[in-house]
Amino acid sequence: MAQAQTSNQKASQHKSFETDYEIGQHNIQPFGLDIHNPVFLISGLVIIAFVLLALANQEASAGFFGWLRPFLTREFDWFLVISVDIMLVFCLVLIFLPVGKVRIGGKDAKPDYSLSGWIAMMFAAGIGIGLLFFGVLEPTYFNFSEGGNARPLNIDINQPGNEYIGIVGTIHHWGLGGWCVYAVVGLTLAIFAYNKNMPMTLRSAFYPILGERVWGWWGHVIDTLAVFATLFGLTTSLGLGAQQVAFGINAIFGIETSNTLVVVLIIGITAIALGSVLLGMDKGVKRLSEINMVMAVILFFFVFFVTGAVLAITRYFNVLADYFLLLPALSNPFGREDTSYFHGWTTFYWAWWIAWSPFVGMFIARISKGRTVREFVLCALIAPTLVCALWMSTFGGAAIDMLNAGGAEGVRATVIDSYKPEGALFGFLQELPLYSIVAPVALVLIIIFFVTSSDSGSLVIDTITAGGKMNAPVSQRVFWCTLEGLVAIALLLGGGLSALQGAAVSTGIPFTIVVLLMCWCVYKALQTEER
Repeated sequence: MAQAQTSNQKASQHKSFETDYEIGQHNIQPFGLDIHNPVFLISGLVIIAFVLLALANQEASAGFFGWLRPFLTREFDWFLVISVDIMLVFCLVLIFLPVGKVRIGGKDAKPDYSLSGWIAMMFAAGIGIGLLFFGVLEPTYFNFSEGGNARPLNIDINQPGNEYIGIVGTIHHWGLGGWCVYAVVGLTLAIFAYNKNMPMTLRSAFYPILGERVWGWWGHVIDTLAVFATLFGLTTSLGLGAQQVAFGINAIFGIETSNTLVVVLIIGITAIALGSVLLGMDKGVKRLSEINMVMAVILFFFVFFVTGAVLAITRYFNVLADYFLLLPALSNPFGREDTSYFHGWTTFYWAWWIAWSPFVGMFIARISKGRTVREFVLCALIAPTLVCALWMSTFGGAAIDMLNAGGAEGVRATVIDSYKPEGALFGFLQELPLYSIVAPVALVLIIIFFVTSSDSGSLVIDTITAGGKMNAPVSQRVFWCTLEGLVAIALLLGGGLSALQGAAVSTGIPFTIVVLLMCWCVYKALQTEER
């Protein structure tokens, strides 16, 4: 009797979600477009105005963003770190709770993609340019930069066992803390879209709190904030990627790096991304993601074997053990003396991951139908952490060994002597054999990561601004893909790296509140599901 009553309650709640969605659906379709009017118009107009102002006032923009990023990471450090700690604990608990058996899409749902294809798409969207940009840069910078408390927890690298502490600090930024944000957002969107038959947009997750008001201005505000966070978080990566491609072209072909070259690269790569967008998810994004993964694996194993496989494996397990051992201290926001590491890197990273979360979360939600909650969390949390740690320890560890041996002049020149972060990877590859072959492969890999980030982001923003529909007109995807490129250009010309990072942080901090509330909302939704 009690079980029957519970089933009826679940069915009733599920039905109410669908009914309220039908009542609240009010997209308009001018000129053949499918626009969720307030979200599309407000976000589109504000971003266009931002681009025009930044381009017209480049010097003022540079000064503003140069002030904004350090101010936000200094004042909101405790909030960001505690928030990410809460999200991580929540994800780990889900793995062991009975709700972990719930299947996305219902008990009989089947996966749309193979396990390898699913993980490849998840990695290409969630990691993207970061592995290639930061894989050598971060470990060596943390280990060897002088002053500024840039070493995690101010640990002395001259003490036995601490020679790779820079890698441990890097894994902290690319491990559990970052991926738990993606897992929360992705799981929440997937459950409300595939199990509750609601539109795949951020507002849907807040039905347990707002009820029918999610279809009004509360919902518009949530979705608009998600668009801002996604766009500015994404353009930070696109800007970094463009700078690294420009450096690579200079290193390989001798073409001088300049703002003009970077702008031309953004335009050209955005055009390629438009082609992928026009092909759609299966023919465009999926194929590029799989090509990306194959090329990344080839590059990884080349470095792995050339620099010493046994040493790489030993180093990997050592730094991984140190990471889990130091995780509580690295996750504590209070009384930190490693201020440069903590404010300049950790708090920025958490804001950046959170800003990226609508993009990556919605993307992995779209491709995760048929997976159980437990499977989703494990694959979106544990597996990427282990793989990121392997990549960072292999590339960064080899660079640290070279620097300790008095080599790696290219890395020393770009990371230690003169800070040019976009050149760290190519400075490292110069030390390896077959540079004339490996360097162009790395350059192509960066470009494809650039493209997959841009086209995936366009699909996600388009879905949000179309009220959660996954088959909105192609012209809207073209609009958002083009706008991403314009924002990246505006930020690079109006402040460079500081502007890119400041924009990501300024949108990531307010969106943190949204992600925290999503933890509670998805748990309430999971409790009503059959398992």
